[in-house]
Amino acid sequence: MIDKPIETVMRESHRDILIPADLVATVNQDNDLQHVFMVLTKVKYAKIPVLDNDNHFMGLVSLPMITELMMQDTGITSRPLESVKVKQIMQKDVPTIYERDNLEAILRYLVDENFLVYVDSENHFKGIITRRELFKEINYLAHNFNKHYIALPVYNHKSKNETKHAKIQGSKGLINR
Repeated sequence: MIDKPIETVMRESHRDILIPADLVATVNQDNDLQHVFMVLTKVKYAKIPVLDNDNHFMGLVSLPMITELMMQDTGITSRPLESVKVKQIMQKDVPTIYERDNLEAILRYLVDENFLVYVDSENHFKGIITRRELFKEINYLAHNFNKHYIALPVYNHKSKNETKHAKIQGSKGLINR
């Protein structure tokens, strides 16, 4: 669970960490891979969301998935891309989130992923939350926490001798006391 003071300061920035769907490059599950290859190359992303005709999130497709099909024993060819549809190779087991306020879940998923897909309760694609946008919030937190809170060290029950030799953080790095 995220400590309340941390969550309070992160939410105070009033920035939206969501990149809305209309600003995110997507492809349709029925597109051929040649089209997807061109889209990925133009937008310079390695992975993008796949949608159906009704804007439901279906999965993700990545450049490595496509290039794998292009590699043949005799070299690289784009011929297979014309006949293979996105829905045949897309990654379907993708974590999504539908509660934008669940910072703990967002943080947990973004440890391993560059972005997290945001959907509504009916699985309509609403946008993405990127690791970059979350880092902007953490940057805000790091620079604004002391405007609202005073951080005090947590005292444990160490002996005076252990406390005397403990390292503490000083303005110029770690110092011994």
